[in-house]
Amino acid sequence: MTAAPPAPTARARRLAGYLFALAAGAIWGTTGPLSTALYRAGEAITGIGFWRLVIGLLGFLAYGLFRPQLFRIDRKAWLLVGLGGGALVALFEVAYQFGIAGTGVAGAAALLYIAPVLVAILAKPLLGEQLTALRIVLAFVVMAGAALTVQGGSHGAGGASAIPLPSLIQGVAGGLLAMLSFAGTTLLARYAVPRYGATQVLFLEILGGIVVLAIVLPSTGHTPLPPHTMGAWIYVLLLSLGSVLAANFFFFAAVKRIDAALTSVAATIEPVVGALLALLLFKQELSPLGWLGLTMVVGGVATSYLSEAKTEE
Repeated sequence: MTAAPPAPTARARRLAGYLFALAAGAIWGTTGPLSTALYRAGEAITGIGFWRLVIGLLGFLAYGLFRPQLFRIDRKAWLLVGLGGGALVALFEVAYQFGIAGTGVAGAAALLYIAPVLVAILAKPLLGEQLTALRIVLAFVVMAGAALTVQGGSHGAGGASAIPLPSLIQGVAGGLLAMLSFAGTTLLARYAVPRYGATQVLFLEILGGIVVLAIVLPSTGHTPLPPHTMGAWIYVLLLSLGSVLAANFFFFAAVKRIDAALTSVAATIEPVVGALLALLLFKQELSPLGWLGLTMVVGGVATSYLSEAKTEE
């Protein structure tokens, strides 16, 4: 009796990878609306990321009481994931909040999803993943789409009014820094998760991020104050359970099964979810050009990588 061909297993692994990445992106799509609710409640932008990481760390410490192997980590992992990954996480936690506050939920998400293009380019020398001419061409489409989305964004309560220039500059800078951080953590996860496991990698990144923020924020005059109300604490708790813990575990499960570039592509469901939630909950609308830009971001990146994924089968 002949053995079954390996192709179905490979297809199932790829499908699982995409589903995990889609789940991560969908959960990350709730970050913008929840953060917007916190801004409107008067919470400081710089404190939101810090406290949601602290709640996540408390969860890991409780888990470690029953699984002490969580804390048995070698020196290389401490340096690479704890220090390097922690710095990237800290940058993302602050920068993305400024991106959301400055350009709106959809605009910040669109800027963030220039990251798959950067991941694809860097994954070739760093991880040996494929880079094609199609990816380079569509990179310009995606970047143009991000610009249109930001310009077509709105903070208003119903209209697609233009974003004030100072807010726009702040938001674009925050979104681009968050994009660089997200690209870096994606590449790091693709390398580190198969070696150390998703639990230890996320624990080290959260711990490192808290340490960096605890040093940097007070020194820049932005001491992270705790949320002022029980309702704000609930929003921060939801952010921690969702975008910090659940989404990252799904994302790490994805990078164990498919390439970093493909994982980033599947996670582009986030700006779609974020934009729809912002529209439904906060009437944070996009102009027609904004919707065109968002479509270009998601469609351009997804078309690039999904087309190449088909050629590999």
